[in-house]
Amino acid sequence: MARRLGLTGWTRNLPDGRVEILAEGEKEKITELIKFCHRGPPLARVKNVEVQWSDYLGESRNFRITR
Repeated sequence: MARRLGLTGWTRNLPDGRVEILAEGEKEKITELIKFCHRGPPLARVKNVEVQWSDYLGESRNFRITR
């Protein structure tokens, strides 16, 4: 979804089952990504979404999945 929205940053699965995302881009697009995170992809079980806003750093050129 982040790629479709033209955002940059990364996402990774954590050992305890949580997913961590750092996304940069237009605030409206970030808000749309957050809404998606509340639902998740098919078969996902979303229990909670925590959001922390910070200043734009421009450190990424694309959106990638890390491990």
